[in-house]
Amino acid sequence: MAGLTLEDIARQSGVSRSTVSRVVNGHPNVRAEIRQRVLKVVQETGYHPNAAARTLASQRSRTIGLVLSRSVSNFFTDPYFPHLTQGIAQACNQSDYTLGLFLVGSNEDEDKAFPRLSRRGYLDGILLQTGQADDLLIERLIRSEMPLVIIGRPFHADKVSYIDVDNLDAARNAVGHLVRQGYERIATITGPSNSTTGIDRREGYLRALAERGHSVDGALMVEGDFSEASGYFAMKRLLSARPDAVFAAADVMAFGAMRAIREVGLRIPEDIALVGFDDLPQAARSDPPLTTVRQQVARFGMSAVEVLLDVIENGTAPPRRIITTTELIVRGSCGAQRRPEQPK
Repeated sequence: MAGLTLEDIARQSGVSRSTVSRVVNGHPNVRAEIRQRVLKVVQETGYHPNAAARTLASQRSRTIGLVLSRSVSNFFTDPYFPHLTQGIAQACNQSDYTLGLFLVGSNEDEDKAFPRLSRRGYLDGILLQTGQADDLLIERLIRSEMPLVIIGRPFHADKVSYIDVDNLDAARNAVGHLVRQGYERIATITGPSNSTTGIDRREGYLRALAERGHSVDGALMVEGDFSEASGYFAMKRLLSARPDAVFAAADVMAFGAMRAIREVGLRIPEDIALVGFDDLPQAARSDPPLTTVRQQVARFGMSAVEVLLDVIENGTAPPRRIITTTELIVRGSCGAQRRPEQPK
């Protein structure tokens, strides 16, 4: 059967493209029954893996680079990054790859790192954590033809593979939960306006209000930068607008907001309800425990590696678009145990 692709084999085997890729390339981390099922389809269809990709395999360094672009200031303070890196490192270990870390915080850093990032034989592929509008490193890496996967939706996604969560819908669900609890003056501490994550979570907030007939009050929207300090100072500004609930676009900013609320003698959730985003381990241990959007950050990092290995082994075309799921975790900070849910 001519012209078969990995997608064809995956569809007939009832597994993912990346699983088929691991089977045909001999990776050990596939369950025996899955491997047997895929190989049976391969044998029945006469599928042959791309010869050029097989030739390239012998020239690989078995090293991938994790590039944190413009995120250096938060890398050592935001718990999100250690959990993401943990998942990426675990997936690399399981696939017998070495992980190299590149902190690129300025144009000068980028110029110094780029020759190594784009050198074939030094790295097999790159994971790039970004999402900022002015990040030109993506275009430079695309032109270098280095296998590349972006962690977080890039502004211009037509030529590159990326993995992300549905930030817009997750934020919409979180704010909708606050509306259903009967809150009227729902504020938000957004992410940066020059990042796709910040933009999408802000848009989810706006849609939830619009869908339920709530007007938008600009005084209830303050921008943060995903740091605890920005959440603290944003909450200080919001207090004068007298919100009865706040959606913070990151748990870390929610922790800062908690501190600001308590400093003025207000209670959570009796005076101000609070919802975050990420479900970092600290969220369950805060007082009160933080209601938040759960994205499994370590698992997300592992999935990013799986997508990159697929790109390395099978080429950059077509670009992959992987959107992972989230879940709203309801805890004490939103007051759900105290307030009956309103009709939808």
